[in-house]
Amino acid sequence: MSKRKSVALLPKGTVSDEAVRYLFRNEDVEFVYCKMIADVFQSTAKGLTDWSVIPIENTIDGSVSLHIDWLVHEVDLPIRAEWVYPSIQNLIGSGSELIGENGKWDPSKITKVMSHPVAMAQCLQFIRANLPHAELETLSSTAEAVRMVKNSPGQGWAALGTRLAASELELDVLEEAVTDHDNNYTRFLLVGNTPYEKPEAPLQKTSILVTLPEDFPGGLHQLLSAFAWRRINLSKIESRPTKKKLGNYYFYIDIEYSLDSVLLPAAIAEIEAIGCQVRLLGSYPSLPFEG
Repeated sequence: MSKRKSVALLPKGTVSDEAVRYLFRNEDVEFVYCKMIADVFQSTAKGLTDWSVIPIENTIDGSVSLHIDWLVHEVDLPIRAEWVYPSIQNLIGSGSELIGENGKWDPSKITKVMSHPVAMAQCLQFIRANLPHAELETLSSTAEAVRMVKNSPGQGWAALGTRLAASELELDVLEEAVTDHDNNYTRFLLVGNTPYEKPEAPLQKTSILVTLPEDFPGGLHQLLSAFAWRRINLSKIESRPTKKKLGNYYFYIDIEYSLDSVLLPAAIAEIEAIGCQVRLLGSYPSLPFEG
């Protein structure tokens, strides 16, 4: 009998939790919840779990630089899959405390709104329009904010968080989908030394790190040309500091091509031939949201 697979992720009730349940919805996988992203990475790096789930990019906020740096500098865990999931925040509280005479939640009864700083920033228009008087407090996660509301009855507190967290802690969703943008999605990575197969994935991607030999004129152009003339699409290219010398960068590149193809290994060989250092982060299935 094969051992049950396990995955490390951020706290129960977060968008990460919702996203992981979506990815493994038809699979028997153990979820190991961690408070901090460092704990998530280390759980898999130390062999305690098969995979880690990492939020890597958001429609509104862009790349999560801290998580990219962990993936590049702190651990050596290959990317096994990526998928997108909607980041929907809701106003959560105790309905019996905050509902007015008209049967709807009464903004004047809310004294404080709590959430993760990223989630808070994604709901600022809603807060300014409906709760300009409320104190704002940021916490380590949206799930922690919902838990604080649950454990502090009678204070007039509310949280921005997921429907999952509200359901788990038996609180009310006072207002659904209060995120300022309807198209707010987060891209997640599944990383670890354990293979993960999704043969039905509509797209295969490869991620690499490229460091130029020196900062010389035309270096980046030469790098990109190796992909351009082969008509290989780069879905993302981002420069990040190497942390070795001021002004010294590597390029994080997502490629919409499998490493099993003929063209991509040839392109990588070409940029290595001009003196670039290339590190493979993974070649993996890319899964769209099908909600």
